[in-house]
Amino acid sequence: MFLPAAFREDRPTVLHDAIRTIRLATLVSRGAVEPFATHLPMVLDPATGAHGTLLGHIARANPHREILAGDGLVLAIFLGPHAYVSPSLYATKADTGMVVPTWNYIAVHVYGRAVLIEDRAALRRHVEALTDTHEAGRPTRWQVDDAPPDFVERMLEGIVGIALPIERIEGKWKVSQNRPAADRAGVVRGLETSDRADDRAIAAAVAGASKAG
Repeated sequence: MFLPAAFREDRPTVLHDAIRTIRLATLVSRGAVEPFATHLPMVLDPATGAHGTLLGHIARANPHREILAGDGLVLAIFLGPHAYVSPSLYATKADTGMVVPTWNYIAVHVYGRAVLIEDRAALRRHVEALTDTHEAGRPTRWQVDDAPPDFVERMLEGIVGIALPIERIEGKWKVSQNRPAADRAGVVRGLETSDRADDRAIAAAVAGASKAG
């Protein structure tokens, strides 16, 4: 993706934390005729591979399975919070009027070559780990063992696991770093009281980037 220096994020811990927070990936492959995309939750195993490995699964009936069975490069996109930024939030609007709207967002792109997982025991471990990740913190946690064993086996028959060893990872934190301090403060004030959770998350990201700068 286009990565101006002001917006580039290279720190592995920050990128990994974003993946854990966002959770849902858009997996994009080059098909024979056109690109093919699948939306799926993925978990990060930071200890496997040079840069970590993403793990997920898709329906066995999904035609993406045949594309992933090849050796082509796969892109997993994790899109975090995003928000419209009105020029009216900038102090510069009153000073010069030379401002335009923009969109702030956080995104992580992961590149690698997929390995399909057919082994039933490995698939079960993956599903259990995925469930534990998303059930964590809930007052009543569901576990795979809560379902009848024969039902779980039928469900496992219907999926294929995906391991995506990370070859390259890049992040873009477009959170007003290219604006003057007064404009960034205006963005924070304008978004932090919004009804949209994404707006408030971007306000916090802008504030955090301002402190770091």
